[in-house]
Amino acid sequence: MKRSPPPVTASTVNWSGSKPPLLRFLHTCCAEFLPETGGAVADYIPELRKADPAHFGISLATLDGHVYEVGDTRIPFTIQSMSKPFVFALALDTLGADKVESVIGVEPSGDPFNSIRLNAQNHPFNPMVNAGAIACSGLIQAAKGDGAFEYIRQALSRFAGRELDVDEAVYASESATGDRNRAIGYLLRTNSVITDNVPAVLDVYFRQCAILVTARDTAVMAATLANHGVNPLTGEQVVTPYAISRTLSVMTSSGMYDYAGEWIYRVGIPAKSGVGGGILAALPARLGLGSYSPKLDKHGNSVRGIKVCEALSAHYDLHMLNRSDDARHSIIADYNIGKNPSRRVRRPQEQAILAKHFQDVRVIELVGTLSLSNVDYVSRRLAGGPRPQFVIFDLRRVTATTRAGARLVAEAFKELAELGVTVVLSGIKRTSREWNTISEWTNRLGNIRDFYLLDTAIEWAEDQIVYRYGGSIDFLEATELSEQPLLTGLSEEELTDLSALCAIRTHQPNEKIIAAGDEATSLFFLRSGVVHVTLPDGIRLATLTAGMAFGEMALLEPRRSADVVADASATAYEVAIKDFERFRGEHPRAGERIMRNLAQILAERLIVANAKVDLLTSG
Repeated sequence: MKRSPPPVTASTVNWSGSKPPLLRFLHTCCAEFLPETGGAVADYIPELRKADPAHFGISLATLDGHVYEVGDTRIPFTIQSMSKPFVFALALDTLGADKVESVIGVEPSGDPFNSIRLNAQNHPFNPMVNAGAIACSGLIQAAKGDGAFEYIRQALSRFAGRELDVDEAVYASESATGDRNRAIGYLLRTNSVITDNVPAVLDVYFRQCAILVTARDTAVMAATLANHGVNPLTGEQVVTPYAISRTLSVMTSSGMYDYAGEWIYRVGIPAKSGVGGGILAALPARLGLGSYSPKLDKHGNSVRGIKVCEALSAHYDLHMLNRSDDARHSIIADYNIGKNPSRRVRRPQEQAILAKHFQDVRVIELVGTLSLSNVDYVSRRLAGGPRPQFVIFDLRRVTATTRAGARLVAEAFKELAELGVTVVLSGIKRTSREWNTISEWTNRLGNIRDFYLLDTAIEWAEDQIVYRYGGSIDFLEATELSEQPLLTGLSEEELTDLSALCAIRTHQPNEKIIAAGDEATSLFFLRSGVVHVTLPDGIRLATLTAGMAFGEMALLEPRRSADVVADASATAYEVAIKDFERFRGEHPRAGERIMRNLAQILAERLIVANAKVDLLTSG
């Protein structure tokens, strides 16, 4: 009988077309603010009058490279004053902070963006007003000469993640009507802020303001500011974190001109507007927002763009000073090797040493950002317990490291070195940005080891404890069947009979002895060397040394569930399952004892697995 297909419900129809909550919110903002008719299109630059006042686009870029777009996000418009923070950051990196700060201030002016006024030192108040921006362009023009504008255009393109062009008509219009900016330029020249050709500097500035962007571009550019200067789409470090932090500081105090105080009070996100109708906002370590709507308010800011920023900040409580990060959430697990040893199956002598000295290895698994407060909390948590000989910090869940956090980490590691404690890092690659941040402060310390896998780090620390307390780990030493835990309790006669069924096999380094999915036809007793038991995806389940059995699940399952690979040259006793079953039939007492031993081994593994789960779910 032919079965009817399952009923189609609203949930199955809508699932594929559903929108993420944040995208739905942006759609709501677009619909709500689209009818807004307040403000006027900029007309002091004739070409800007041609903008369509109906255009309205909103884009939001996340730091993992996802970009939301609603409305007219692909309509090009000129960047205008939104270029200022990026050129300021570029100047800091190109010329150095001392040079830039010697001629440009960082204080709010309280004046409109095009005010012809300097501070008490006859310098521009800040790089966000026209005087400061022209000074920035002058510094780059003095350094790069005829290539200054192309240098700026390429930099802004890297911020956007694509090549940006110039609107030649707007450039020409701006140049033809830019007498107020010329007055500012010559005022700067009179006060030695600009020392080069004023017309050449202004030409760079006019062209820089006429670069074409979209709302999507400005969202990505803002996200690059929020992401410590790393473009979330391309992964390129466009400018240094130092330049970014200084730029965001000035955007916070002065990015919205004589509306800056009200903006930071109500919205609380560093932002920059442009008379072309764009606004970009960069919430550090969170997101970048870009909007486009040509009608401006009396301060020269996009009316609809202001409303979008206010709504986003209020709805999601995004004010940058309203952070709720709690340092106590930075530790996901804290234990010693008594609670969670490595996956290496140890011999009795090693087990005895590790059981006695389990507190000598402390493992702290971290999550989130290594910030100053988080590192401080971790160091105090560590000091609250017994002094270990080894402390392992697992960083695989760490998403970022601040410079302040990295410096405090180094100071904590130095203190541990003076106390004779070895630090082991796991879960971090030497090619990663976090490693570079940490190693900047720790590369001179001699008490640090690193292993990418946490289990490898724990295993190494365990080995050191075994060595320090008189134990030995001899991978070449040959063991007998009588030393096998699976065969505990068998008589000498039973062991002799079993030995007669075994063949000694030699396996080369990296040789796959057992492959997952194969038929389980034999059982192995490791005589010498080391083997790893891994899942097909590479996850290591156990490390076995001489005296341990592997492939023992063949007693319960017809097919292999994991790979077994020789770590170094290894030898093993191999017995065919059919011969082993015949042995159990001829020696029923021994067969019963072996199955009891297997049950005990599996129970011990389950206890360890449950302990690992408890560590990650407790507290």
